[in-house]
Amino acid sequence: MSLAPRVVLVHRTTEYDELVAHHGTHGQAAFFLSSRGRDIEEVAERHRRTGRALAEVAAAIPLTWRQARVERADLDRFLFGPEDVVVVVGQDGLVANVAKYLDGQPVIGIDTDPGRNPGVLVRHRPEHAAVLLASFEATRADELTMVEAVADDTQRIVALNEIYLGTAGHQTARYRLGLEGDGGVVEAQASSGVLVGTGTGATGWLRSVWQERGARLTLPSPTEDRLLWFVREAWPSPATGTSLVAGELTASAALTLTVESDRLIAFGDGIETDALELTWGQTVRVGTCAHRLRLVG
Repeated sequence: MSLAPRVVLVHRTTEYDELVAHHGTHGQAAFFLSSRGRDIEEVAERHRRTGRALAEVAAAIPLTWRQARVERADLDRFLFGPEDVVVVVGQDGLVANVAKYLDGQPVIGIDTDPGRNPGVLVRHRPEHAAVLLASFEATRADELTMVEAVADDTQRIVALNEIYLGTAGHQTARYRLGLEGDGGVVEAQASSGVLVGTGTGATGWLRSVWQERGARLTLPSPTEDRLLWFVREAWPSPATGTSLVAGELTASAALTLTVESDRLIAFGDGIETDALELTWGQTVRVGTCAHRLRLVG
């Protein structure tokens, strides 16, 4: 007998919860914010909206289905199953946070704060949850392109928006950069790091770099098998060049980077605590990922 679907509600600790946990009480948190010209009621109201959204979505789950909840900080310890339906209740960034832990499971994004969130990935309101859960198999799902970095020691990281390769601090990253299938052209570089992003990432960090470069390349769409890459603040010197600083990667292409620093890292979607650790002489390959994020509606 096949198992009933399991709905996994993904959420994150609210700003209000974090403030109260840090300061001990509501009153202490309110005093802290008021000393900085802020009113805790604004934060508390967002907390209440999130709670109401979670309750409404949980109530919409069919009685015969199983359910589980996972907080963002626990995603790396949670085991998703093939029959799961993942419902992200929160902000757009929370969908990106969960994407790398999935393997084809459908994702429904629920916006807890319409008007404050762009709604690029959390496309639905809490009151729509019942209809979405009842018809998720028949509802159109976008297959969003993801980016991956694979090191020569088999370390691997996947991201929905972008992958950054560089130093953990503000030091200069030194490496040799090359494009697969480009006649073996490789350039030694010293820079603030390399950013490789998807069409979904084109609504965030990637777009800001793209705009600074004069928008000479065309941004990909979220479902397009094409990535853009940019070298940030490449430094010209007798030993380092600046000719390979931007470009695009099709599905069959990849960017390769060989480390020439004591330590570089590669992390995805802004989560630096979950990073590949790269040392001198290691090579990492960055390109499109075979897996996609299935985002409903």
